[in-house]
Amino acid sequence: MQSWPVPTIPAVAGTPVALNLYDTADQVIKPVEVSGEEVGVYVCGITPYDSTHLGHAATYLTFDLIQRQLIDNGLKVHYVQNITDVDDPLFERAERDGVDWRQLGTSQINLFRSDMEALGVLPPRDYVGAMESVDEVIEMVSSLLDKGAAYVVDDPEYPDIYASITATSQFGYESNYSRALMEEFFAERGGDPDRAGKKDPLDALIWRAARPGEPRWDAPFGAGRPGWHVECSAIATNRLGSHFAIQGGGSDLIFPHHEFSAAHAEATYGSERMAGHYVHTGMISLDGVKMSKSLGNLVFVSKLTEQGHDPSAIRLGVYAGHYRKSRDWSDEVLGAAEARLAAWGAAARADSPVDEAELLVQQVRSCLANDLDTPRALALIDAWAEGASEYVAGAALSEAGAVVATAVDALLGVKIA
Repeated sequence: MQSWPVPTIPAVAGTPVALNLYDTADQVIKPVEVSGEEVGVYVCGITPYDSTHLGHAATYLTFDLIQRQLIDNGLKVHYVQNITDVDDPLFERAERDGVDWRQLGTSQINLFRSDMEALGVLPPRDYVGAMESVDEVIEMVSSLLDKGAAYVVDDPEYPDIYASITATSQFGYESNYSRALMEEFFAERGGDPDRAGKKDPLDALIWRAARPGEPRWDAPFGAGRPGWHVECSAIATNRLGSHFAIQGGGSDLIFPHHEFSAAHAEATYGSERMAGHYVHTGMISLDGVKMSKSLGNLVFVSKLTEQGHDPSAIRLGVYAGHYRKSRDWSDEVLGAAEARLAAWGAAARADSPVDEAELLVQQVRSCLANDLDTPRALALIDAWAEGASEYVAGAALSEAGAVVATAVDALLGVKIA
């Protein structure tokens, strides 16, 4: 599937700083694994049944930052992202709206692409839909069945296939959740703990036997469609290998989605650990209330840009809080971001000392290398901008301003006018 155009990233003078990120599994900030000159990154994509809201944007802007820091270090990034274009929420929304689910999915994928392009997000090298990867899923399900890591429920009408949580000895290492918390989240996040015939309530669906009115694909073990977790596992490992540097997404994916994606890969390939880092972003609230489709309190990227809000200001509003923390979005947050962008623009036209600008760039690099500390990075640029206001400003970027503007563009994806 086609992604979106690649934005230009200018080269930044000075010395790059190696990236350290918090790993959910090990619960520490540690260096990102680098083997050779390419870093494998897999980030879970959208289920295309609604427009891109600020919660989505915050996640993809975080992994855009990660790509930018790795590129600044001279590394190539093999970034992979999926689209779950076959799933129950898509079918349900299409039925509610009286449209074909494929048509709905296509329209929302197109809108997502345009939102990401507007925000200047670096696209994935491989942008893969679930429908494109069915053969890969079938291969992984077959392997899991052959290894005894999966089983067919005893149901003549709907012989669904499940992966067992006992298939790997380290199940649970990614989330570090207790059994009670796993059961709670499994029930809330698409699991089916009460499905008759399962060996354990937490066992995850990897192949849903064909039901009337649902899309189906032929497979050696019977017609049906892929489960959610195995879809990502197959897409990631077929492009990045059985072990790669980073698996990422929102914090609501820690369990069950990322736990099972990792477990399916590890059971298939016999690998100790699928990803070196599991990186998760916090949730976004609107005026203090968690942003969600069910509550209807969503702020859409497309609406903000249609209203004339600068994508760079949207970025700064998101970056005002740390990516791992729950953050609030409001008109005040956006207004403060727009004021900050304007202040930086004015400072960049002031004839301030170049050596101070060069020092700032190194400080910003260090902040971002320390688990993407954007609040600290933004505060440092604010302080530079305040100091630059004491100097004479011209109509164009000064030499110092150009140094800062180039770095802010490359490292933060923010364009100073």
